[in-house]
Amino acid sequence: MMPYKKNINMILICLAVEALLSGCQSIGPDYLRQVFNLPEKFSEPVVTDTAENTATKAWWKHYQDAKLNELIESSLQNNTDIQLAVARIEEADASMREVGASLFPEVNFSADTARTKVTELGAFPVFIGPIRNNYTFGFNTNYELDFWGKIRRSKEAATANALASRYSKKTVELSLIGLVASNYLQLRGIEAQIAVTKDNQRSRQDSLNLTQRRLDGGIASSLEVSQAEVAVSNLNAQLIELNRLRALTLHQLAVLTGVLDLKLEEGNKADIRTLPVPPIPPAGLPSALLENRPDIRQAEQALIAENAQIGIAKAALYPSISLTGNYGGESLELGDILKSGARIWTLGLDLDLPIFDSGKRKSRVEQATSKQKKALAQYQTTIQNAFREVNDALVTRRLNVEREQSLSASEASAKKALTVAENRYKAGYSAYLEVLDAQRVYNDAALANVQARQATSLAIVELFKVLGGDWREN
Repeated sequence: MMPYKKNINMILICLAVEALLSGCQSIGPDYLRQVFNLPEKFSEPVVTDTAENTATKAWWKHYQDAKLNELIESSLQNNTDIQLAVARIEEADASMREVGASLFPEVNFSADTARTKVTELGAFPVFIGPIRNNYTFGFNTNYELDFWGKIRRSKEAATANALASRYSKKTVELSLIGLVASNYLQLRGIEAQIAVTKDNQRSRQDSLNLTQRRLDGGIASSLEVSQAEVAVSNLNAQLIELNRLRALTLHQLAVLTGVLDLKLEEGNKADIRTLPVPPIPPAGLPSALLENRPDIRQAEQALIAENAQIGIAKAALYPSISLTGNYGGESLELGDILKSGARIWTLGLDLDLPIFDSGKRKSRVEQATSKQKKALAQYQTTIQNAFREVNDALVTRRLNVEREQSLSASEASAKKALTVAENRYKAGYSAYLEVLDAQRVYNDAALANVQARQATSLAIVELFKVLGGDWREN
């Protein structure tokens, strides 16, 4: 019994040493968050919004458009990019669990039966029958003692990759929501242009009818009628092109939402000119908000994973020690295999010490270090690009608002000029060419105003997107 107890004690000692070593410092650099020299605030000035608005993570709900909310929900459920991101998360989670399982012993059970015949003419006599049965079973383990933290660094890398996959999904979601919102607002902007064109079309048709009556009365010339007909035909062609653009935008929305037979009714209820304007960021928006962008967090987790890979590569330079063991039974008769005399066991330590590999393991350390530097540069680039994108979005939104105000005044003036021109023509004070010119100017001004509102709305969507959502919730 004494040897048996000594071996049991050896096992317990090895496990105790492993438990103590698990709390030791792992080989390789620990991750330290990088500090970049960024301005505390974005350089683009922002006008403070005095209106009270309810903060919401679902920033698109600021538009108070039920159809937009429905389209975004459909896209989050059906879009294939989201499904791909979810699959990547599941893969990363499984990999993390696999690496984590390496921290614990793996126990396997095996059983074997064989019928053999030994030689009867060998050097040693056969005291039992030459044909015999042999039955064995056993539990075995091979457990690597994590002296140098290789497994712990592997788990660190796997955990970072799992988090990166989650931030990747959030990045995809943010981009997808931005695309759906932008295409929806573009669709409503095109519909507003269609409404403006139809109004101008009716106006020009009325002018054509009036000119035809004046021609019949001998007041107008056939030239004026032809000019009016050209004006109506031009607007018909413009309307056809706008309908084509609406159809293409609707098809894009169908793909984004996964509803390939998507139908949206035209109407003025969701006219882009009547949609609520989302809140404006306050003055002095802090650049620390960039930390909430999922792509930046994803880049940081990628850096953490590559940093852990250096420790894994360095641990390979040191000897690996594994605890091996086997316990079971072996007998010639199946009925004897559970008896105490059939017991077999082994216990040992395996040592794998690298001596000479022509620098292969050292090269792997250098490769891991280079990859960590690349991940650091990518992380820094992501932050710098994000800072630029926010400043771009802020200035684009501000200047589009100013442009919209100017074009709104231009439309109002063009409308007055058209009214004056039509009255002068009816009174016989001016030629029809003056009316045509006023109609063209008003049509262009009205369309430009709608397009400016559309551009402002798209700029606001881009601002939400580059900030990673509603800044008041970050």
